[in-house]
Amino acid sequence: MKHAIIVTGGKQYRVAEGDVIFVEKLDAAAGEAVKFDRVLAVIDDENAVFGKPVLDGATVTANVVKNGKAAKIRVYKMKPKKGYRRTQGHRQPYTKVQIEAINA
Repeated sequence: MKHAIIVTGGKQYRVAEGDVIFVEKLDAAAGEAVKFDRVLAVIDDENAVFGKPVLDGATVTANVVKNGKAAKIRVYKMKPKKGYRRTQGHRQPYTKVQIEAINA
């Protein structure tokens, strides 16, 4: 089984072919192909190759399944005895991608 460690949206993900992951929102519509070129490592059953910091020429191709928003979280601020109360909601946008191939 071949794995790769990629960086996108300021986060690192360990992926294999066929995996479905949720990443920070990308500028790609559903059905489009995206290419991740910041690959930190490629790990096979028999060997592992690590970059310093990234591997040259290594890419991971993926297919965008959908774009969406995560569940709403509530942000509540309060200062006791002062009458200050604020409620704010936030939904983080994401992109759901399926990993197609690891090219190393």
